[in-house]
Formats: sequence, C-alpha cells, structure tokens
Amino acid sequence: MGTRIGGDGPDERHRRPEGLDDLTVEALGKLSEALETVERVRGHLYSAHQLTGTADFALDAAVSLFMQAGHTEMAERIQRELIGRNVIPGHWTFQIVEEFDDGYYAEFREVERQARERFAGGRRHLYEAELRGRRRTARPDYSE
Repeated sequence: MGTRIGGDGPDERHRRPEGLDDLTVEALGKLSEALETVERVRGHLYSAHQLTGTADFALDAAVSLFMQAGHTEMAERIQRELIGRNVIPGHWTFQIVEEFDDGYYAEFREVERQARERFAGGRRHLYEAELRGRRRTARPDYSE
C-alpha cells in the first residue's frame, strides 16, 4: 500500500514524475491496459490447458463405457483419434502455454516495464491513479 498523508491526488508511488506530459501518461495507461488484457489471455490459455487435460482423462471413462456396452469400434476410434492427441500439429497444450509465456508474454511484459522505467521512473498505473482522483466521490466511509 502506498503512503498517503492527507490531501487529494495520488500517493507518491502513483504521482507522475515532473515533466511527464499527458499524452505519455495516457500512452502508458493504454500499454498497461493492453498488458492486463494479455494477462487475461494467459489465464485463458492455462484454463484451456487444464480443461483439455480434464477432457482427455474423461475420454478414458467414455472408452471403458463404450467397451462395456459392446461398442468396440467407437471405443477404439476414441482411443486412436482423441486420447493424447496433439491439439495443434506437434503440440500439446502445455507446449503452447510455454511458448506463449517464453515468447509473446515475456516480451510484452518487458516492453511495458521498460516504458514505465524510461518515462515514469517505474511507476505503475499513473493514468488510473489520476483518473481515480478526478472521479472519486468524497464520502465519510471512503478509505484510501
């Protein structure tokens, strides 16, 4: 939590450095927003990874039940064509997640970090902090 002693406006960690213009603050805000979206994409990839694994293991039960019901051809097709199948040629979902993490995601985070360091002294969420200050409603029950 940032330290704030009275007054209005962002705390020190969220106050723009002297000389930082509005357009750069807005650009940093958009870059941060884009990174947040990519963070959500990453979460969805992990969800897809886990759900695909869950589905793959559920196929074992389907094969067993089809076999018990005398539908050997369908059980064998599921076993042959679906269980353990690559989700895209040459890749299981863990490989997709790893490539995303090590490539696009890592580069995205690095570019966003470098932009913050270069233009804002590493400070995060300057745009949002200033927006909060403009939109905040003064209420007695409001805590910083």
